[in-house]
Amino acid sequence: MLYLVEVAGGLALLLGGGELLVRGAVSLANRSGASPLIIGLSVVAAGTSAPELFVSLVSVLEDKPAIAIGNVVGSNIANILLVLGTAALIWPVVVRRSVIRWDGPVLIAATVVFCALASLGEIGRFAGVLMALGLTVYLAWSYRLDRRDAQARREIEEEVAELGGEYGSWRIAAYLVAGFVGVIVGAELLVFGAAGIAAGFGISETVIGVTLVAIGTSLPELATAVAAARNRHTELALGNVIGSCIFNILAIIGIVAAVRPIAVPDEVLTFDLWIMGGVTLAFIALVLATPRLGWTIGAIMLLCYAAYIVSQFTGLSAMPAMYRPA
Repeated sequence: MLYLVEVAGGLALLLGGGELLVRGAVSLANRSGASPLIIGLSVVAAGTSAPELFVSLVSVLEDKPAIAIGNVVGSNIANILLVLGTAALIWPVVVRRSVIRWDGPVLIAATVVFCALASLGEIGRFAGVLMALGLTVYLAWSYRLDRRDAQARREIEEEVAELGGEYGSWRIAAYLVAGFVGVIVGAELLVFGAAGIAAGFGISETVIGVTLVAIGTSLPELATAVAAARNRHTELALGNVIGSCIFNILAIIGIVAAVRPIAVPDEVLTFDLWIMGGVTLAFIALVLATPRLGWTIGAIMLLCYAAYIVSQFTGLSAMPAMYRPA
């Protein structure tokens, strides 16, 4: 029960702290005179990824790499199957070609590189630095493209305007401090609570990482997608999911590995990594083939995600690792 309380408290602090961090950072950037496009592509993106980043960083520093790597792999699977599947059930997800033409290939490339590095058994510091540099190139090129795309620019400016109010200096400072404290303490509680649940129920930390932790840190994306679907602006949900998946790989894995190399568990290598790669490729192929993701596709996505979760808690996900050659 104590571990469940820690997990619940950690998630609440992560969500609340992340929200305050984003609002404070956006307001500060607005006051500095930065363009809304730059703020949307950098400040907002970094702020919304802060919960995942701190959870993975704390996990690695506490010698729990299975939770760190499981958080990213599980979050990408959840973003595609759970988040988009839920949005498609509420309202058809519109596929905007301008997003897929650029972000789609970047997501595939990032996924392939991540899988190749993970197959080595450890993602080292040098690889982490290269991934973080890749993120910088991605952001710079995205700014160049979105500056030319009137619709994308308008959507980003509306999001920034909604997040960044006219706050005073003290309020901005309070938001930033409270946000950082929230995500740091929340990450500590979530990691310790998740590890305690894993030990108490005899479940591997990898399973807890790709399920409980991944779903928890994907809640902001889920909430955003549901809100976008209810307002019939599902093209925002698609762009947010693809961007989040790219950030999870390049920013979170890159930064965490640059701080400390990440050991990749056998369970992830033999099962979860393949699922993530397959889901990502199938998703990009699907959005290239259809102009929208309707109710049927959304239901199939959710059923696939349910099957994935069941495989984790029935031991099916661990079976391939048992037969892996030593």
